Amino acid sequence: MIRFLQTPGPLKKFLLGSLLLIICVMMVVTLVPGGIFGDAMGGQTAGVLAKVGSEQITVQEVQNQARQIVRQQFPRGGIPEQYMPIFMRQAVDSLIMRNLITSEAQRMGLAASNEEVRYELQHAPIARELFPGGNFIGQQAYENFVSTQFNMSVAQFEQEVKRSITIRKLRAAIEGGVTASNEELMDAYRRQNVKVKFDYAVLTLDDVMKNINPSESELKAFYEQNKNAYENSIPEQRKARYIEITASKLPNPPQASQEDLQKYYKTNQEQYRVPESITLRHILIRVPQGPDGKVDPKAAADAKAKIDNLLKQAKGGANFADLAKKNTEDPGSREKGGLYEGIVRGQMDPAFEKAAFATQKGQISDPVQSSFGWHIIKVEDKTEPHLRSLEEVRPQIEPILAQQKLQSELERISRTVEAAARTQGMDKAASSNGFQVTNTDYFAQSASLPGIGNSPEFMSAVFTQKPMSPPQAVRIPSGYAVVQATELKPAATPTLEQIRDRVVQEFKQQRAQSLLAQRTQELSDRARAAHNLKAAAKAVGATVRTSDLVSPGQQVPQVGALSGAAEQVFELKPGEISGPIPASGNGIVMQVVDKQEPSPAEFDKQKDQIRESVLERKRAEVMELWASNLRDRMQKDGKIKINEKEMARIAGPAGAQ
Repeated sequence: MIRFLQTPGPLKKFLLGSLLLIICVMMVVTLVPGGIFGDAMGGQTAGVLAKVGSEQITVQEVQNQARQIVRQQFPRGGIPEQYMPIFMRQAVDSLIMRNLITSEAQRMGLAASNEEVRYELQHAPIARELFPGGNFIGQQAYENFVSTQFNMSVAQFEQEVKRSITIRKLRAAIEGGVTASNEELMDAYRRQNVKVKFDYAVLTLDDVMKNINPSESELKAFYEQNKNAYENSIPEQRKARYIEITASKLPNPPQASQEDLQKYYKTNQEQYRVPESITLRHILIRVPQGPDGKVDPKAAADAKAKIDNLLKQAKGGANFADLAKKNTEDPGSREKGGLYEGIVRGQMDPAFEKAAFATQKGQISDPVQSSFGWHIIKVEDKTEPHLRSLEEVRPQIEPILAQQKLQSELERISRTVEAAARTQGMDKAASSNGFQVTNTDYFAQSASLPGIGNSPEFMSAVFTQKPMSPPQAVRIPSGYAVVQATELKPAATPTLEQIRDRVVQEFKQQRAQSLLAQRTQELSDRARAAHNLKAAAKAVGATVRTSDLVSPGQQVPQVGALSGAAEQVFELKPGEISGPIPASGNGIVMQVVDKQEPSPAEFDKQKDQIRESVLERKRAEVMELWASNLRDRMQKDGKIKINEKEMARIAGPAGAQ
């Protein structure tokens, strides 16, 4: 633990952002595409995945980093388990590059000091968690926070903070000399803001496919040529027998007893406590502020006089709700006559809340000044803090306990049936316990079976058992099943006849793509030769359309976004014709009709923004080149070692990725 964290110091408050700056080395996954794996490790060590110089990268570090990558890219979760090996290799890649960069930064004398770490933790966004109100949360709370949020020890966490600072300093040193000339800024401005209007001829893949009718010999040749792609495409299938053990099969589902209810109620009493609350109506008259943020004394006096007059009317017998509808300046409650229901402490402005809770039911408060203005409050109802009785919460508790007892009973029965099935056979185990055996035909692992539905656990049990292995009890969505695989049909390569439709479709798709490229090239050649796009389009059967006046990146029907190959249209002069452009599955040829260059006057307004954009791109390019050169040098020096045995264990073989 860095003890100086306990020394108070001046703190700035920041909104809590992502502490993943500590994992900022993830940038190298983008900077160094294709991976940075070096030589295999000699004397491979279990638990160690790689070494950079003398520093080891452990399996635990890689797993933590992989989880961070997944959380960054898929914040909503839902990543299939089979994709995790890809992220594991990305994690190894990024950690190796992180260590390389850190090592080089230290060699350059840029290593972060303990003082810089302290400043980072006290002034970065995480300060809100570690130093609330300017006070350190304490050693134990700090350790718990780091463990919970980052799955690290404090020492590991602080080391990552130090790495992050070091890398920032290195990047500042490398990127510090990057500049952008006025010509570069003008070129970037022009590229971003130029507009064109163009005619474009479209050849669609669907139209080309309509005229492709493969012969039997062509299909056979295509099937043989691509047979590897069809190998084992008929998945393994199994037959099984199973016994459903679900609530619908039980004659007398278990119910919760009074003793069960009382025990659960006593254990969970705190969630049934009702806090003090009030229902009220109020009228707000705001106190306006001037442009300088100060209150105008005359306006303040007018507001106070108005609220006093409304209080006089309310206490004189006027309907409070009607007064609120006509006079309140609170838009959130005006239509409801100033009504707020079920207010508990801590929800409202402190001054307003103090007066509201001090006012008796049916009474109207004196004028109350809050940060919003002047109020008068009428308390409609009050609820004193109390504990809801067992009888009140019985309807909530009974279903919970009934479900718990049902699950427990289904599990108990499933184990009983499983044991009987292993000793007496499936049929006798089912009949003696009041159930039936379901026998299936062959099915694939993706199938949905009657009474089972979509159950990965059930399918895993069936497809990992050897046929006629002992029956096994597994969870299913509606309860449990005792299942036994009986027969196996291995995965198979289909004959041409079995997948004729697929082969025909793939043949036509491949042939159409080739023909589309040829015809689009022909269209471009004809149009350029005659300098007439419309005539060339008519000759090859293409459709001609005209775009609006559009900017780079904009969407155009049948073309898609004007980026990539389609971006060439912005480099053409009016009247010029493009080469063939593949876009959105179509073949496109464009001819510029009109072109509008951006205004130099607008350039001056956008210059600072453009400069930052250009500098950001150039800095990334400089950093990428530096990182690539560093990687190459370290690999040549043999300073990157990979434990391929451990790598294959947690992430599969490299070729599989």
